[in-house]
Amino acid sequence: MKNMQEIYDARLKRVKDSVQLKEPDRISIVPVFQAYPVYFANKWTVQDIMYDYRKATDVYDIFYNHYEPDLGWDPILFFPANYMECSGINWFKWPGHEIEDPNIMYQFIEGEYMKENEYAEAIHDITKFMMNKWIPRSFANLSGLAKVDFRNSMWFGHMGTFATFADPEVIKSFETLAKTGQMLMDWFSYLGEYQAHMKETFGMPPLYAGFAYAPFDMIGDSMRGTMEVLMDMMKRPDDLLALIDVVTKFAIKDTIANCSGKAVPYVWFWLHKGIDSFMSDAHFKKFYWPSLRQYLTDLVEAGLTPVVYVEGEYNKRLEYLTEVPPGKVIYNFEYTDMAKAKKVLGGHSCIMGNVPIVSIAYGKKQEVVDYCKWLIDTCAPGGGFIMDTSTMVDNAIQENIDAMFETTLIYGSH
Repeated sequence: MKNMQEIYDARLKRVKDSVQLKEPDRISIVPVFQAYPVYFANKWTVQDIMYDYRKATDVYDIFYNHYEPDLGWDPILFFPANYMECSGINWFKWPGHEIEDPNIMYQFIEGEYMKENEYAEAIHDITKFMMNKWIPRSFANLSGLAKVDFRNSMWFGHMGTFATFADPEVIKSFETLAKTGQMLMDWFSYLGEYQAHMKETFGMPPLYAGFAYAPFDMIGDSMRGTMEVLMDMMKRPDDLLALIDVVTKFAIKDTIANCSGKAVPYVWFWLHKGIDSFMSDAHFKKFYWPSLRQYLTDLVEAGLTPVVYVEGEYNKRLEYLTEVPPGKVIYNFEYTDMAKAKKVLGGHSCIMGNVPIVSIAYGKKQEVVDYCKWLIDTCAPGGGFIMDTSTMVDNAIQENIDAMFETTLIYGSH
């Protein structure tokens, strides 16, 4: 009978050795699966799980009985529909809510949730702005928060503050928040239960301690919108830089507080707008990289390990990525030239990726085998390489996923 603790510890060590640029006993494999476990198990739909997240247990158990990655996802990528319906989230569509197909993943709907003329408000008091502007605009059932203001509560100012809570719209919003909060706490409790189950049943460490974003993306993705934030670099550069500074400070503090002491140290950064084709090198150097570099460095100094999910191409940005402490960060590449990445980052940072998702979903088995062997031959010598797909896996040919695992486990072993 397998000793699950020994398997668990061996997997953690294998990934840790890769991060520290040592050659492990074999190449680590840590694929980012999204809907694929649902399709593989073929028992429930995406909609089924989003409306009853405990059904994910069956799906992931079937998946982990077949596949054995070195770190694994719990069902966190399947957000519970109950809290989204309760809060009235405006920037999401999912199966059962504006998406008819019950078995495809949800969609993010970008919007301008902070106006161009509101930079000064957000810079001056980001907490007030989030409560009074961003949340009411983002969640249809929390509009009452626009009326709540604690700033002038000193002395008898509290009387006006407290009186606001008699407003029916405010009452309804706080009742909704209480219900939504309980739904999320129940979900977080379930995720903790499943992580314990992963360890006890499969010897599987979780893949993440938490999630993070480049400060520029935090503003561009959820507040201003892509086109707007890219225009702000030219129209309102000082305002944008000032808000980036505000966001960076609280993001670093909150991430360290929330992620420290977890079972694994891995904080996943999802990068969106810093790719070669979205902004010039001068703009990247001025607006995108300094805050991200500070974020990464501070987390490293706090004992955490950033896993930087580099979406798109970073062929022109690779030299910047060396400006963090060596042997402490993982860079996970989508379309970046892996041979070039190894040349620039080899001996400095662990690189991860990038088996083409097109090959996984539509190609032949031998195509996947050949590419995985090329990655191992190119990126593994000297240590510092982890196998992964280029992007999150939804649709895939099982034979091709099997080929990626088999090639890594056999060809990638010493």
